[in-house]
Amino acid sequence: MTDELHTLDATDLAGRLRRREVSAREVVQDHLDRIACVNPAVNAVVTLDPEGALADAARADQRLAQGADVPPLHGLPIAFKDTHLTRGMRTTHGSPLFAEHVPDQDELLVRRVQEAGAIRIGKTNVPEFAAGSHTFNPVFGITRNPYDTSRSAGGSSGGAAAALAAGLQPLADGSDMGGSLRNPASFCNVVGLRPTPGRVPSHPSADLWDTLAVAGPMARTVADTALLLSVLAGPDRLSPLSLETPGEAFRVPLDRDLRGMRVAWTPDLGGTAPADPEVLAVLEPQLAVFTELGCQVDTACPDLTGADETFRTLRAHAFDLAFGALLDTRRASLKPSLVWNIEEGRRLTTDELNTATAIRSRLHLDTLDFFSRYDLLLAPVSQVVPFDAALEYPETVAGRPTRTYLDWMRSAYVISVLGVPALSVPAGFTPEGLPVGLQIIAAPRADLALLQAGHAYEQATRHGRRRPYLPTS
Repeated sequence: MTDELHTLDATDLAGRLRRREVSAREVVQDHLDRIACVNPAVNAVVTLDPEGALADAARADQRLAQGADVPPLHGLPIAFKDTHLTRGMRTTHGSPLFAEHVPDQDELLVRRVQEAGAIRIGKTNVPEFAAGSHTFNPVFGITRNPYDTSRSAGGSSGGAAAALAAGLQPLADGSDMGGSLRNPASFCNVVGLRPTPGRVPSHPSADLWDTLAVAGPMARTVADTALLLSVLAGPDRLSPLSLETPGEAFRVPLDRDLRGMRVAWTPDLGGTAPADPEVLAVLEPQLAVFTELGCQVDTACPDLTGADETFRTLRAHAFDLAFGALLDTRRASLKPSLVWNIEEGRRLTTDELNTATAIRSRLHLDTLDFFSRYDLLLAPVSQVVPFDAALEYPETVAGRPTRTYLDWMRSAYVISVLGVPALSVPAGFTPEGLPVGLQIIAAPRADLALLQAGHAYEQATRHGRRRPYLPTS
């Protein structure tokens, strides 16, 4: 049985561990063996501590044998995103400036996952400072898509998504400002949840009041994603925006009858984000699934006028705040697109920030009005299919040339501005075998209802059960 452990869902694996049908040491060793076999083909896990992981697993087995209470993630291996601080383990941010940086603290997300019983095995790859939705950097190189290793795995949580798809770990943490959870989930045929801002508190942070960037869970199924959310969510006194709902509220069965739900579909987010035809060719047939589940499906979209410009303004401001000091002192060590985004922040005027704030306030009210009429909004996660990994970003989207590294991410980032939860769930494949994800969006704070809808769609389609074939070394 142990040579199949890396194929099991996290919820199944957690149950077997609790029942002592398999030990944490066996689970960790199986995943380490899987990493040794297939990680060279995808480059998803970039820092590894097998000795430390096995020692932690042995201690977990001992605690269970002594009758200690078993936390929800007991014995499950996880490699953390390489932008999330891990005490005693390198956190490089994909930058040569931090190539040997070893933090002396765990950030809150990491601490919560480990306190829930997960076993830290290493770190997953990211773009430099998580800037961009294609995972490559000068420290570790390119992360490749397990379904076609010539293609991008997305980003910035690209290492996490590729590791899930390749069976290197059963759960993964991620973060999302402009699609960094959702785009790689779509590209790698896994699940990624951008939660409502405040659902998963995060610190340390350059801006504890930021609602554009959020942390969240990734997994191979919606139920596993909910399991990890149940550990990540919940209030924290250092996070002023954290929501009071305890994480345990998401550790519940997700089965729900969707009959009577009002669902809106938009292929281009009201003209804001046109998608390539091969993306829509996969997604449009999925509308029939919701009809068969008893939903009323219409073509509709909130008014997203100004959302594009607002996101770019707020992102540029955030990048100047977070990385401006590095631009002043180490400009030559930063990739050009990162330099551009920081400089865009420095050029902002008070009027531009005021306008962005006013538009975002209007968008919030318009969004609430939209979700008073609809329960869900369906849209593409990404406007393109996984592209050539040798490129920094796609050269065209829907027949139009791209001018910046952000242009192809609109279908994800305009949703970020709205402050709503959004789920990327596997929706099928192109004729060439490339994954395409469906973005399911719900009203602010309706994270549980969103997960229930995603679970129902997943159970009806089973697209996520199609795993990649990877050569072993």
